[in-house]
Amino acid sequence: MGNAAVKITYFVHGTTVDNEKGLASGWKNTKLSKLGTRQSIELKRLIRGKRFDAIFTSDLVRAVDSARLTFGKDAKIVKDTRLRECNYGKYTGKDSKVVDALATKCITRPFPGGESYKDIEKRMKGFLGDLRREHAGEHVAIVAHKAPQLALEVMLRGRTWSRAFKEDWRRRGHAGWRPGWSYTLEA
Repeated sequence: MGNAAVKITYFVHGTTVDNEKGLASGWKNTKLSKLGTRQSIELKRLIRGKRFDAIFTSDLVRAVDSARLTFGKDAKIVKDTRLRECNYGKYTGKDSKVVDALATKCITRPFPGGESYKDIEKRMKGFLGDLRREHAGEHVAIVAHKAPQLALEVMLRGRTWSRAFKEDWRRRGHAGWRPGWSYTLEA
């Protein structure tokens, strides 16, 4: 469709019931908490006036619900499984601190029964290839999870996975959150 860059604004889903319990959901479907619902509705106000040529979301319910609350029921939102959170395998639903402590060990080696962060990078490479072909010159929104966002840090900002984990805004809690992160996918 052309040789122009794709502008990406990345949004993370609202706080979930599992987030509030300190659990790592992975591929488990967990609902937004009351706070997460309010966050997603508030995001709509914070990004008022921004226009997107396409809106993509993970197919997991927390991301889909966040996207619907932010962009409205009538918005054309495309679900894509490649935008899913990391599959933590046997660590799904376990304490987030335990899962986070394993992250650097699971860059190339999968979580037992799950996937590695390199697997996520491979998924995201395919997704970005499709964006580059089908949305050149456009501004797209993505509503998804931690691991796909960190993959963008690795792939589009040249970070190592270790550095992406170390500099992840989530380490600063809500103080690191913002209403969208901008990335550029060069042609």
